[in-house]
Amino acid sequence: MFSKAFSSPSKANWVIQGAGVIWLLACILILLHYQVSFKIALTDAAVYTGLFMGAVLILDRVFSFYSPKGRNVILLLILPLFLSLIGAVIHRFGLQWFFQNEEEYYSFLQQHFYLRWAILALAEVMVTLLAIVVARLEQQEDSQKREIHMMELSREAELSQLRQQLQPHFLFNSLNSINALVVSQPQKARQMVLQLSDFLRGTIRKDLKAWLSLEEELSFLKLYLEIEKVRFGHRLQVEIDVPDEIFQMKIPQLLIQPLLENSIKHGLYGVTGEVMISLKAFKEQNYLILKLTNPFDPESPSPGGTGFGLSSVERRLYLLFGRNDLLEKSSENSLFSIQLKIPQLK
Repeated sequence: MFSKAFSSPSKANWVIQGAGVIWLLACILILLHYQVSFKIALTDAAVYTGLFMGAVLILDRVFSFYSPKGRNVILLLILPLFLSLIGAVIHRFGLQWFFQNEEEYYSFLQQHFYLRWAILALAEVMVTLLAIVVARLEQQEDSQKREIHMMELSREAELSQLRQQLQPHFLFNSLNSINALVVSQPQKARQMVLQLSDFLRGTIRKDLKAWLSLEEELSFLKLYLEIEKVRFGHRLQVEIDVPDEIFQMKIPQLLIQPLLENSIKHGLYGVTGEVMISLKAFKEQNYLILKLTNPFDPESPSPGGTGFGLSSVERRLYLLFGRNDLLEKSSENSLFSIQLKIPQLK
């Protein structure tokens, strides 16, 4: 009971011992006030203190193995009353036998028996109530820890599920492109297979919770762009503007690729000429800001798809940071923009 209430068992022992010393000294002073000799007062106080500390140890053992609930709380309050009665009886008759020749002290013990029992009972009931409160606090703490642990497991499971969805989503798109090139342009299909292999080899075992430097993330992004350039040829132009001084800023792995894939899909859909997609990065306060811009035809119907790219990024940001304001979308003058804010962990 007490060992759990403090930061360490040794600290709890010091507190219990200190309380015992204070109890002993208080008993001695009270007995001296009643004109009891120092020898008798010391013996009386030592026995009284020993009985109290013994009851505390018994209560400690009881509450270490059993936490009262419901009506049992009332039943357990009977335990300190019973222990205090036993202690008071042992104290009275034990000291009467030990100091049987001290008639004044014998009379003193008889007169103050119920008072001593009441004091012991009150102190032990307080100890019991303290034990119940500590037990409740420990239960709440354990419950909160379990809840946090379950939420963490759920978050990790969802991140893992997003990863399992993200890789096949990109892989299926790439395989469809390879299938279209196999007959008409077999050399490009072979090149795309090799580049896809390199990309998957570098990303398939990565943890979506892992943080990489922006430089490392851009290297994976360039592998992805090489694959897409085989698919779209000269039509796909990507301008990457990233200052060298922010290359070492951190970003969750594979966070940009779904956004870039979304820009390519919407930017090249229904367009026959070249399309320029812009990726810019800069630092703003404690954020890494990434901005993707692609042209689109507002009069053309939207390309088919599940919208998985943007929704997966939004969900990952919420799971990682607990925020919904880190991804902003806007469109103006036939340009669609996505701005991504990545807080930098210290």
